[in-house]
Amino acid sequence: MATGDRKRIWGWYWFDWASQPYHTVLLTFIYGPFFATVATAFFIAGGMSETLADARAQTIWSMGLTITGLIIGFGGPILGALADTSGRRRPWIYAFTLLYVVGAWSLWYTDPAGSNIWAMLVAFGIGFIGAEFALVFVNAQLPGLVEDEAVGKTSGSGFAFGYLGGITALIVMLAVFAENDSGKTLIGLEPAFGLLDAEMREGTRIVGPFVALWFLVFMIPYYMWVREDHIPRKKHSISTAMQRLGGSIRALKDRRSLLNFLLSSMFYRDALNGLYGFGGVYATLVLDWQVTSIGIFGIISALAAAVFSWLGGRLDSRLGPKPVIIGAIIALIFVIITIVFMDREMLFGIPLEPGSRIPDIVMFGAGVVIGGMGGTLQAASRSLMVRHTDPAAPTESFGLYGLSGRATAFIAPALIGIFTAITGSARLGVSPLILLFLLGLVLLIWVRPDGEEYATR
Repeated sequence: MATGDRKRIWGWYWFDWASQPYHTVLLTFIYGPFFATVATAFFIAGGMSETLADARAQTIWSMGLTITGLIIGFGGPILGALADTSGRRRPWIYAFTLLYVVGAWSLWYTDPAGSNIWAMLVAFGIGFIGAEFALVFVNAQLPGLVEDEAVGKTSGSGFAFGYLGGITALIVMLAVFAENDSGKTLIGLEPAFGLLDAEMREGTRIVGPFVALWFLVFMIPYYMWVREDHIPRKKHSISTAMQRLGGSIRALKDRRSLLNFLLSSMFYRDALNGLYGFGGVYATLVLDWQVTSIGIFGIISALAAAVFSWLGGRLDSRLGPKPVIIGAIIALIFVIITIVFMDREMLFGIPLEPGSRIPDIVMFGAGVVIGGMGGTLQAASRSLMVRHTDPAAPTESFGLYGLSGRATAFIAPALIGIFTAITGSARLGVSPLILLFLLGLVLLIWVRPDGEEYATR
């Protein structure tokens, strides 16, 4: 491999390193649980019982993710088609970088008393939209990045490298910034060596600017090394883009394998995003974990994701992505069943001793599986999508892939919100994810392991 090609691949990896903390640090392990804590305290102060306040906090978090998911799901394919008609992707990535940074930075202004929780939901959504839309364009570069036989390994290595970035960011946050109830960080320091006010939760709130700066700094290798091929400038044409997108959607009826893969991934990736979006919130509301405990849980999960994404990429290269996806889904179903039937008092209906650490141990084990199989599932899915990608319109193809992952992104949060509201239990609220994973598993039956005939071989 030429030096320039190797640098280009590494530059592409650096996007995963730069962007992953939005998911690892903000969504799952630091800001999401912190938001749940703030919202719960706000509702308790308004007169709700703790159980109802927990359920209400999970419900509004799910509502925010639902609305964000709808915007991402229906906007991604249109933007992808626009990028393909214009022949350029980098300007779009620049624009979404701005959204990412503005949204993340704004989270610093979260009021610990909960007075602006709705504004912070909007801010989080803006940054998340930027992260996900940028990913559509970066994913679309993979088909032209390496030879077909190296796609699985490259996709897995990219996710593994990204999770290492997420782990590193999370460790720094826990060691230096995020405070627990005693006002100290995980290693017993004052937040930011005493520069931040623990009582105002500034050590935790700094996570927004921290993630924004992380993204800006570590996107530099991507912008330096991942250059676009010289393409004549073309005018953006919304009508042309919509015509192409409409044609691609209509053509799905003749591409049975692609259609079933998009439908399958629509359900199982929605379920996975539900796990990521509510894993830390579940630990906060059901197991009463502090932010530092959730952070350790996150480190373990992200380490597992990095290791298993790398191993899964190797397995993908040997067996193909489809068997890897099936195995990951089955493992994740068993995890959800476990956490639905567990709380502080019981495990699968068996009463536990007061103060038992068994739920904590089981949850840490679940974190290994969620991280490891989640990372493997995403990497193998990206690899299988490459096998179904139209080489004439890769961004549009990955826009459809983004649509399949986000068009129903409102379903998992909405179902969790509905079940939580009906049962009044944050624990039982995550149970619909089992059904979504099963639907994805069934639809994989009709997916060809080698993709469609038009895809690059």
